[in-house]
Amino acid sequence: MRMDEKPPRSAQPGEPVPPVVVPKWIQLVILPLALLGLWALARASGSVLLILLIASVVALILNPLAKIFQRVMPRGLSILTAYVSVWALLAVIGFLLANPISTEVNHFSNNVPQLVRKANHELDSLQHWLTRNGIKVQIEKQGETALQTLQKRVLKSSGTIVSFSRDLLGKLVTVLIDAVLVLVLSVYLLVYAPRIGTLTRRIMPPGDGTAADDYPLLVQRAVFGYLRGQFLFSLIMGASATLFLWLLGVSGLFPDGSRYALFFGAFYGLMEFIPYLGPFLGAAPAVLVALFAHPISAVWVVSMFVILQQLEGHVVAPQVFRISLRINPILIILALLIGYQIYGIPGILVALPLAAVIRQTVEYLRRHLVLEQWNTVVPAAHGPAGPGEVCSECGAQADAGDAYCRTCGAGLAMVDDPAGSPV
Repeated sequence: MRMDEKPPRSAQPGEPVPPVVVPKWIQLVILPLALLGLWALARASGSVLLILLIASVVALILNPLAKIFQRVMPRGLSILTAYVSVWALLAVIGFLLANPISTEVNHFSNNVPQLVRKANHELDSLQHWLTRNGIKVQIEKQGETALQTLQKRVLKSSGTIVSFSRDLLGKLVTVLIDAVLVLVLSVYLLVYAPRIGTLTRRIMPPGDGTAADDYPLLVQRAVFGYLRGQFLFSLIMGASATLFLWLLGVSGLFPDGSRYALFFGAFYGLMEFIPYLGPFLGAAPAVLVALFAHPISAVWVVSMFVILQQLEGHVVAPQVFRISLRINPILIILALLIGYQIYGIPGILVALPLAAVIRQTVEYLRRHLVLEQWNTVVPAAHGPAGPGEVCSECGAQADAGDAYCRTCGAGLAMVDDPAGSPV
């Protein structure tokens, strides 16, 4: 079946449908022009495209929840209920974490002078040891100056905040406007989701009529699977960091670890939402506090985070994202780099869910779309030797289980094996 013909739907759900064959003239003219047009549109739209992409991801995430509520209420009310439910869940989580985390943050802020004094004492002991051993290196004065400067910046940062408050306010207003646009666009996308799904099914090659081969549902599952995997991953890493820091605290290796374990663990888990940079940012507060307390404590904390990141990279991440994302790590890195190059940090945040959508789209098109060959067709008699499924039209060898040729889209002919039984 050629691309310019209307693709027939499967008579019964689950029955294979012939793939759509893309003619040579479309490959030569239409596809390159379409790609160039999309690239020009993306460059011209600027942040508008980013807002649309974020709104689309939000809509794909909330659509399953809206469908559940739609069983007992109208579509519009189900969308509102889905948004309210998500915000209520986030508020409950924030309420449960706010009190202990704020207590630990206030305690840490009040202990900054004590930590600085302890660090100065350690510097003094190190300076005396260097002097006794004939090592003429003056580090105490420079260290005290650096600690005093850091203490002033931690406790008296209001002056710095005032100096760039106008820029911060302007950026905050821009972010709020973008957030409102994302909210409005995602609501409209959810309202018109059934129509968008119908239009997408008309544009894409037809599936076999089942939910397992329905393109809009496959895209939705890909995004939701990524989000589920990311939440589980962040929860595991945050809980692991909390547990390890608490163990370092009760063992005496990092005395402040048990006191601030929940705060450090929650911050580490939250930073895991930022790919690749998150683990380093999440470990920074605990390492700084340990460095203030004692250099040996900092060594233990750094070693703990190195071990944690090794477990993250070799055990946790492969197992969590093996099913939810299923993308080659090299492609993940490229997606993150491209997202950062185009849109910065927001581009990094939407790069992986978009990569999951692109992967699902490529897999779907590989099943239902073939390109018309440009070379001369080889007769079946001169095809690969041996028994198997071959195309009677072009003689191409087919994969096991294919009902239609991936080269020309024709139905497959069966050849007999040497024993005479069809395969």
